[in-house]
Amino acid sequence: MAQASPRTFALAQRVMSVAPSVTLAIAAKAKEMQAQGIQVLSLSAGEPDFDTPDYIKEAAIQALQKGATKYTPATGTIELRRAIAAKLKRDQNLNFEPSQIIVGTGAKHAIFNVLFALLNEGDEVLIPSPYWLSYPEMVTVLGGRSVFLKTTEATSFKLTPDILKKGITDRSKILILNSPSNPTGAVYSRKELLDLMTVLKNFPKLIVLSDEIYEKLIFGGAAHESIASLDPEMAQRTVIVNGMSKAYSMTGWRLGYAACPNKELAEAVGSIQSHSTSNPTSFAQAGGVTALEKGEDDARKMCQVFEKRRDLLFDLISKIPGLKPFKPGGAFYLFVNIAQTGIDSVTFSNRLLQEAHVAVVPGKPFGSDEHIRLSFAASEKVLTEASTRIASWLAKK
Repeated sequence: MAQASPRTFALAQRVMSVAPSVTLAIAAKAKEMQAQGIQVLSLSAGEPDFDTPDYIKEAAIQALQKGATKYTPATGTIELRRAIAAKLKRDQNLNFEPSQIIVGTGAKHAIFNVLFALLNEGDEVLIPSPYWLSYPEMVTVLGGRSVFLKTTEATSFKLTPDILKKGITDRSKILILNSPSNPTGAVYSRKELLDLMTVLKNFPKLIVLSDEIYEKLIFGGAAHESIASLDPEMAQRTVIVNGMSKAYSMTGWRLGYAACPNKELAEAVGSIQSHSTSNPTSFAQAGGVTALEKGEDDARKMCQVFEKRRDLLFDLISKIPGLKPFKPGGAFYLFVNIAQTGIDSVTFSNRLLQEAHVAVVPGKPFGSDEHIRLSFAASEKVLTEASTRIASWLAKK
């Protein structure tokens, strides 16, 4: 007897309009090729290649041994929320009560829940482009509309007051700022943020969502600046999102947070979380406390290694005809202009993987089909060999 065809279900329209993550798809393809015995060099990873420091792991182990295997408050343990509040005071002189902080399963989760709590159908979210590819997908699934504010190498991939002013309409509700940026590594200076603030002061209802997940990875001795720390009014209009993934190499721990400017928003985000995921993993939160309290030296050391790798990869890629890299001020990505090759970013990335066995990420999902993103969260040996392969592959085109 012929087997019956599986029933087709009508999916929600909001799901149909969301594209899968290209970065995860390329990473999966690279791992599949590696499993087949192919030596793939991956420059696609969005995570540090270091292990989590032992004392952070030990804190989680001890928590397990002490019985931290039950539910915690949906918004996170009071210990972790206090540690986050202390970190924000220490690093940025910002005052938050633990009740204003919601701990989620990663910064991505925190961003989604904040957007969930704020967006109504048709509300506009201003997103500087190039952008982290998940921002517009989240906005779409929540019924909002993404308005892309195009930046280029000419503006060092940073928003200017003029670009910002031209993008604001009466439907604008949220501006997303990401510094240091994924995918470009652009870092806003204090002056640049103050200049943006002069525009924002004219639009008092516009909320800023400041994604600061790469704040500990800034090069050249520069310090991280949050727009919330520059002015009391901006502090009341800014939601800070951050986490432990990048600074302390804790990507798999899934710990992020939203620091909300008022308890009303915090309660709304907490309510959403209580009905969806509930609390982050109990014993992971113990590791998060230790990371925030003791991890600064290790975060600094990792940053120094990343800066050295940045310089190496930038020099290597700069020497390849047809490629023009942008030198990042932070994070661990090199955003490379490939326009001179005449190949679009998706074709470039797919062919490079198949033919040269180097995994990079196309710029198209980030808002620029003229670029590719290379991660330097890899050893100097891998970076050097990958650059050699890219140069040899392009020379044959």
